[in-house]
Amino acid sequence: MILSSALQSSGAVDRFAEKIIPKTAGPVIQIAGITFTGAVLSAFMNNVGALALLMPIAIRIAVKQKLPPGRVLMPLAFGSILGGMTTLIGTPPNLIVSGFRAEIHESGGFGMFDFTPVGIAVAVVGVLFIVIIGWRLVPSRERPNDEGFETGTYFTEVKVTSESKAAGKTLFEIEKLLEEAGAQVVALIRREMRLTAPNRRRRIFSGDILVVEVEPESLSTAFSGLGLSLEEDLRAQEKEVEENNGDKKAKKTVAKKASKESVAEKAQDEEEEKDNKSGKDAEETLLAEMVVMPGSRLIGRSAADIRLRTRYGVNLVALSRHGQRSVSRLRTTAFRAGDVLLMQGSPEALAECTSEIGCVPLAERSIQVPDKRHAPIAIGIMAAAVAGAAFGLLPAAISFAAGVLASLAFRIVQPRTLYDAVDWPVIVLLGALIPVAGAMATTGAADLIAVFMMENVARGNPMLALALVLIVTMTLSDFMNNAATAAVMCPIAIGVAEQLGANSDPFLMAVAIGASCAFLTPIGHQNNTLILGPGGFRFGDYWKLGLPMEILVIAISIPALSYFWPM
Repeated sequence: MILSSALQSSGAVDRFAEKIIPKTAGPVIQIAGITFTGAVLSAFMNNVGALALLMPIAIRIAVKQKLPPGRVLMPLAFGSILGGMTTLIGTPPNLIVSGFRAEIHESGGFGMFDFTPVGIAVAVVGVLFIVIIGWRLVPSRERPNDEGFETGTYFTEVKVTSESKAAGKTLFEIEKLLEEAGAQVVALIRREMRLTAPNRRRRIFSGDILVVEVEPESLSTAFSGLGLSLEEDLRAQEKEVEENNGDKKAKKTVAKKASKESVAEKAQDEEEEKDNKSGKDAEETLLAEMVVMPGSRLIGRSAADIRLRTRYGVNLVALSRHGQRSVSRLRTTAFRAGDVLLMQGSPEALAECTSEIGCVPLAERSIQVPDKRHAPIAIGIMAAAVAGAAFGLLPAAISFAAGVLASLAFRIVQPRTLYDAVDWPVIVLLGALIPVAGAMATTGAADLIAVFMMENVARGNPMLALALVLIVTMTLSDFMNNAATAAVMCPIAIGVAEQLGANSDPFLMAVAIGASCAFLTPIGHQNNTLILGPGGFRFGDYWKLGLPMEILVIAISIPALSYFWPM
């Protein structure tokens, strides 16, 4: 998990995806590209992480090809599940199965690529089916919100300039024009005095600031007809006041405030002005929605407190606090966990700012600008760790732990993010269920179940018994966590093999495949859950592609298991 996060943060995955996924092609080729990419990545990194990284690309493909997003997301999710089966580290069930084998075999657990022959056969056929036929079986669902997020209304500040059509009009006339965009004025700021719920007959003048409540999608269009400009910060006020009709009183107010700035701030401002003049203004500027995370440095502080623009080169354009109205100036409003901020700046500035202040982006992940020098190092570390475990140079635990230490040494993974990379609920779940699985084996419960399956269903037929173990594991995995399913089914699979006097390896491999291949429900695998909202899916939408996929997996797995792992 930690090495997967290193691949993500270094940008190695993005670079790989850019090279593999064709930018100009039809829907079949692009779906094939992203599904194949998801399958390859999930073989060597956490498959949930691989899906999360590729989801924004999948949504862009859907928009470009004018497809419902689910028709790209579900093939990607299923492809990443299939790819995870191909290596020891691709998915938790493989590690669990390997652990159970180590307990009963003197040779130890399965090796890094012992899962590959059967896993590749299933993955290749599965991906081909998805690309040629499967994606067309996905129900056509539109997301309830184009961006996939419900952030409520924004509260933003707009300034009335001398050229604005709003100058000289009454508040009633302005609100009439704003009604078309579903916006309303909730406060007026004049000479730093805030008037909440101002009289609608009050006339608006140049230099006034209006606090407006507006939906996110209407933000850009609400003010264009009136010539209103977004109020960014104090320096923007200073600049505009100086340009607006030489208002002497306002100039004095701004000058007094400016004189209170520290010498260091002035130096930084002058440096920023030089940068802007030298061409930085010509750089790409993005608007991005960011949510304030619990534990963020922003909580309890305002944009003015942390000197957002001076320090990071980012403007706070608007704030959404669901169900509550702003009670102070935008730049002096103290942030809370869960606030959604509309930020403006270059991709580099947004990336640096969000990583340092504890925010995460909503919608597309278009602001990640990792250090390109880290990508080849991250790939090299992962390759060395895999090679060390695969060729028996080091035990897998030591090989990957060394990889983590190398990632820390090269600053690819920051120490403060180390524990965040681990999916702790999965670790706790395994810690709780592995003793339960052990109890099933030691008390004889697993043997009783195995005897029942042999005598009443398989009737002593090894191939039928193998198919039965696979189908039962698949069925359980559709409604249980896949790691939990593997932990419960491994003792049963070993018991079945003992009843038949057969090799336990093909039965354990059947458990590994069945535990991973949960395609019928959104709760069977974390990847299925992850696409539920963005794809606009309902609970019953998965079986339409998932059922043919599971039948295909059974049809390919049984002969492949009997060929590569003779009983």
